[in-house]
Amino acid sequence: MGFSTDAIHAGQDPDPTTGAVTTPIFQTSTYVQQELGKHKGFEYARTQNPTRTALETCLATLERGERGFAFGSGMAAITNVTYLLRPGDHVVASNNMYGGTFRLFDQVVRHYGVTFTYVDTSDLEAVQAAWTKATKLLYVETPTNPSMIISDLRALATLARAKDAWLCVDNTFMTPYFQRPIELGAHLVVHSTTKYLNGHSDMVGGAIVSNDAVISERLQFLQNAAGAVPGPFDCWLVLRGLKTLSLRMERHDANARAIAAWLAKHPKLTKVYYPGLPDHPGHACHASQASGFGGMIAFDTGSIEAGARVLKATRLFALAESLGGVESLISHPATMTHASVPRAEREKAGLTDGLVRLSVGVEDIEDLRADLERALAAL
Repeated sequence: MGFSTDAIHAGQDPDPTTGAVTTPIFQTSTYVQQELGKHKGFEYARTQNPTRTALETCLATLERGERGFAFGSGMAAITNVTYLLRPGDHVVASNNMYGGTFRLFDQVVRHYGVTFTYVDTSDLEAVQAAWTKATKLLYVETPTNPSMIISDLRALATLARAKDAWLCVDNTFMTPYFQRPIELGAHLVVHSTTKYLNGHSDMVGGAIVSNDAVISERLQFLQNAAGAVPGPFDCWLVLRGLKTLSLRMERHDANARAIAAWLAKHPKLTKVYYPGLPDHPGHACHASQASGFGGMIAFDTGSIEAGARVLKATRLFALAESLGGVESLISHPATMTHASVPRAEREKAGLTDGLVRLSVGVEDIEDLRADLERALAAL
């Protein structure tokens, strides 16, 4: 089936009891069993829920994976990836990833005997140099949040598989509509379903899609044992969002391309980060592994003071955390999403105090451009 057809139908057959076209919200904590040891596939809602099963099936289909697993947040999903590791294992990770992921790795997971090396994963030689005999996981964002650095997923997957390690890709920015890392060789894909997959800024959730049967079996155990599962209503909200994902992503992409091209010519900006710009260093690589460029843009205003003036002056671009909703958002990574990353590490990855991040929504492009033009006049 095509992507849009799968997004609407995969895992979502009409309800056999009523014929309801939309998957019901199974708001229950437990299920009646017919007799000892005999049930209808559902025992307890932490372990299984029909609404969650529909979402997990749909996500696995869209990412072309073997199994999908839904969680209560994106960070809960990433935490369960780290549960696959053991004391003494080593992880090579993108040095420009979401600040919450860095905080989890640096301030939580490493205290359990797992070590981390952070490198520019767009540099294959740097990745190889960071590798040790204990490396078990290569954790990558592409494009990275927020500097939009692009990594070659095919090359990284080849490296990881040759060294008997796992490649895990955070695909939140691109979604499976534009980029499918499993088709490029990744073992695992993670998402904050809060973002584009839901698309309406009205829930928090996360997901893992696995393409390895052994990993899937372990993740099923971990999901139940650790219990960081989403409620059925949140699962239903993501299912609803997925039905329009292809339509929304096309509009996010079209708006962002137009905004980025306009910003790139703006005399008051020192740098614009968007993989859709032809002069972006990762443009060709990204185009070879994705079918679109997405709705995320970052630009450098030169200083925190200049950035603050822009953030204060926008009206349509709301100053807020998060991304991927139908409405446009603007944020300051150094003090918001990446505040937990040490300044030296931020600057090494190009994340300056003057950097501003845009989540370009699906509003009329003329209105978005006028809003930014008015805000940039404050520089």
